[in-house]
Amino acid sequence: MVIQRWQSVLLLLAVIAMAVFCLTPFAYYGPTDEGITAMIMAKDAPVLLTVSVLIAVLLLLTIFMYKNLRRQMTMTVLSMVLIAAAIVTGIFIVYNVYPDASFVIFGGIMLLVVTLVLALGAYRLMKSDWRKLRSYDRLR
Repeated sequence: MVIQRWQSVLLLLAVIAMAVFCLTPFAYYGPTDEGITAMIMAKDAPVLLTVSVLIAVLLLLTIFMYKNLRRQMTMTVLSMVLIAAAIVTGIFIVYNVYPDASFVIFGGIMLLVVTLVLALGAYRLMKSDWRKLRSYDRLR
């Protein structure tokens, strides 16, 4: 398989970022009774893990929808909405369930922001292709 469009590359990077998010801690909270700093991961919050896996699957499926650009754009927008929901859910979990927790700066929630930026970049490139195709249709 040869990836020939930049939006496919960005979507693949977004899938990888989501997979890494599912495996890394996104926050930690202070020493417990044993003196150990506990990490909060996506697996500790089933809703966040489910949404994250759903986002990764949607982004992966979106890569293979290159023949139907309109549907690919719709799936990318849906993924971006779910990514924003995952960011809000992650922040909600950290501040309400673990009130004394701190975010991991270059992990966790930052990976969701990177995924959102990559999906937004892919959407912009798809929109550029859409405009180019429409201009070619006008010339026919």
